[in-house]
Amino acid sequence: MKNKKDKIQVWVKKETLEYEKELSKLQVELLKFQNHVKDKGLKILMIFEGRDAAGKGGTIKRITEHLNPRGARIVALEKPSDIERTQWYFQRYVQHLPSAGEIVLFDRSWYNRSMVEPVMGFCTERQHHKFLKDVPEFEDMIVDENIQIFKFYFSVSKDQQNKRFKKRETDPLKQYKLSPVDKESQKLWNEYSLAKFMMLSSTHTETAPWTIIKSDNKKKARINAMKHILNFVDYPNKIDSNEIKVDKDVIVYGRDEAIKMEKMFKFSLK
Repeated sequence: MKNKKDKIQVWVKKETLEYEKELSKLQVELLKFQNHVKDKGLKILMIFEGRDAAGKGGTIKRITEHLNPRGARIVALEKPSDIERTQWYFQRYVQHLPSAGEIVLFDRSWYNRSMVEPVMGFCTERQHHKFLKDVPEFEDMIVDENIQIFKFYFSVSKDQQNKRFKKRETDPLKQYKLSPVDKESQKLWNEYSLAKFMMLSSTHTETAPWTIIKSDNKKKARINAMKHILNFVDYPNKIDSNEIKVDKDVIVYGRDEAIKMEKMFKFSLK
């Protein structure tokens, strides 16, 4: 008598199946776009910023998952060396900008000087303000070199960030992500909020605008970040625009976020 093969029944949530289906569809579109970038010699730069545990890395992973690595690079720089500290602040980033036919994704960028560095005391107040003044001109220069810029800020709530930190503490595969800076994030929440407001107010420009991604729901954040990119690029055989409509509860214009934050600060001071 033959033994019956063991069977395991797996239950998957409907929303998970829908997410995987939509993710796959958008990844195909991103691959079409990459082929177009290579064929036309385009230069694409994507900057991913946000508080710790906001979901930047997970989104970058899904965007690049099926792209050809020869034409898509992730840049995640360590803290500057002693030599780099003596250089023009933007110098170490310039060498990583995209060449013709490339898509480059910065997992944090020169905007370290507008968030982590001033809050943690890694730069002076003068350096911080000089940076905010210099960035628009620097990014104008980049755009003048025919580099298309996407600037994403992933916005996570304080409660959700705390939950993610606690999960990292107990997950052996995620413990490496925890750093002393991460552990200070909750204590310095208000300081980071002010730094975010200053950054958006000074560096959201017509040439290089910020797009805010509300990222308490990681899956929605990833899907909508991809849709936003696809809305602002052209390539052959692109899917219908109705299939890449963004959720306006997830995607927020940088200027609108700055105005909202300004009103909150004024209210809290009363």
